[in-house]
Amino acid sequence: MGTVEPETEITFRGDMDVELVKSAASDADVLWAARVSTKGESSLAEIEADPQRSKGLINFLMRDRHGTPFEHSSMTFYVSAPIFVFREFMRHRTFSYNEESGRYRQLVPVFYVPGPDRKLVQEGKPGKYVFEDGTPEQHKLVTEATQDSYRRSYQSYLEMLDAGVAREVARTVLPVGLYSSMYATCNARALMNFLSLRVKREDSTFPSFPQREIEMVAEKMETLWAELMPLTHAAFEANGRVCP
Repeated sequence: MGTVEPETEITFRGDMDVELVKSAASDADVLWAARVSTKGESSLAEIEADPQRSKGLINFLMRDRHGTPFEHSSMTFYVSAPIFVFREFMRHRTFSYNEESGRYRQLVPVFYVPGPDRKLVQEGKPGKYVFEDGTPEQHKLVTEATQDSYRRSYQSYLEMLDAGVAREVARTVLPVGLYSSMYATCNARALMNFLSLRVKREDSTFPSFPQREIEMVAEKMETLWAELMPLTHAAFEANGRVCP
């Protein structure tokens, strides 16, 4: 028989967790990487330079889409979100990922239930549609239906574990609304590409229509990145949020 951890009370939530756990990223990284093209080895002096004095260069690189200087940085985020968010996230193959595994641990019963602000009704055709607020009755239905489904699926999961079924088999009954956790590592250029697609902004040069749940993750990542590289973030904003 398999070893089953004590049953944990099921948790329902509607938010996302994002933490910056490690970084080597600053506006100065953009400068010394860019200036090697004209200064060679003397560009190393820029590592300790004040980036405020060269913010015009950062804006020029962003405006004219000279992208490689923005790759000389690294950020690792811890993300806790529903599995369906991760399936979208991993479309971004310029990130490196390591996710918790249902093969090697008993999965914790934390499940996503859309909050009261989540728009529920899709109107229009594919490629040209909008989301509208749901009625109180629709929100009640979504909450009750998802919670009931989660309870039943997790109970089935535990029953299989109790019967000695391998974790990698038992997990097949669990829904994509289950929360998972991962580390996601990227450079600033990869992050800008992600943000340009996963955050909806009216001032973007190219409109984007992300699913709200991955947008919630992206918004938190952008806030953390803006603190690390404020000049690069400002140039990204000023130039239409286009990835260089």
